[in-house]
Amino acid sequence: MKIIVPMAGRGSRLRPHTLTIPKPLIPVAGKPIVHRLVEDIAGVLNQKIDEVAFIIHESFGKKVEDDLIAIAQKLGAKGTIYYQNEALGTGHAIMCAKDSLSGPAVIAYADTLIRADFDLDTTADSVIWVKQVDQPEAFGVVNLNANGEIIELVEKPKEFVSDLAVIGIYYFKDVAVLKNELQSVLDNNIIHGGEYQINDGIKQMMAKGMKFVPGKVDEWMDCGNKDVTVETNTRMLGFLHNDGEHLVDYDVKLENSTIIPPCYIGEDVVLINATVGPNVSLGKGCHVIDSTIKNSLIQTHAHIKNAKLDNAMIGNHASFDGNFTSISIGDYSVLE
Repeated sequence: MKIIVPMAGRGSRLRPHTLTIPKPLIPVAGKPIVHRLVEDIAGVLNQKIDEVAFIIHESFGKKVEDDLIAIAQKLGAKGTIYYQNEALGTGHAIMCAKDSLSGPAVIAYADTLIRADFDLDTTADSVIWVKQVDQPEAFGVVNLNANGEIIELVEKPKEFVSDLAVIGIYYFKDVAVLKNELQSVLDNNIIHGGEYQINDGIKQMMAKGMKFVPGKVDEWMDCGNKDVTVETNTRMLGFLHNDGEHLVDYDVKLENSTIIPPCYIGEDVVLINATVGPNVSLGKGCHVIDSTIKNSLIQTHAHIKNAKLDNAMIGNHASFDGNFTSISIGDYSVLE
């Protein structure tokens, strides 16, 4: 089994947090988004993972590539890096990894997290993972026949088709079939929204009578912008806390401070006259002094004092003093 992860975009909606690291490597509950995604998919599949192929922009750099290879190796799999240097769509991104497109595979976009527990239908030609939603008109949805098989993909339907939204994770019994159809999409310059889309390859497979079935997830969490990423951090902390996972480093330095769970507290964190939690992630090396923080995601080595934060997201090596009078704020920064 292979896992193919397109992640070429840095994530403009999450600026300034994505100016130095791409969005899929932003930590949620102490672990990068893409790391959690790959582990969660591997857990659902319950099969040996032979390869994890990542499609990135070449500008991400060697450190990012090494981190991604390490994610694959942790699963006992080969890690492969491919490049998509032009944003030409989901279908184009997948074809950038064409040398790995053979055999059974899962394709998963790296800006989403899931919680799921189901048996994969390996008799189907493809499984499209979906989540029941309240406002299907805002999503791409699947249309099912009487046998519960997918017969149509409909993008943002104006009239009700179904409430099962496509979340961007797909299983293919032989991903080489999708590769052939996407090659046809590229060769015939089939473009929607200015890009080559995976859906056009899938529709061609459906037209040839291949069997598609839905795989329903229990939870679907987005990491598209700051607010939903903070919300996803909150939800993930709750899941991990309920699972009994230990989230607070044993050597956290506490001085007249309180941690209200669930919280993730990384290595070398110092809390002085602080109340942290609930629903806070503090990355490695953070110092929090004379502050109250709740419902927030703080990355590594941030220094925060004299602050009262709620629904905050603060990047690596940031310094924030709530009593600021002299400030220096870069592009895309927000103080509210």
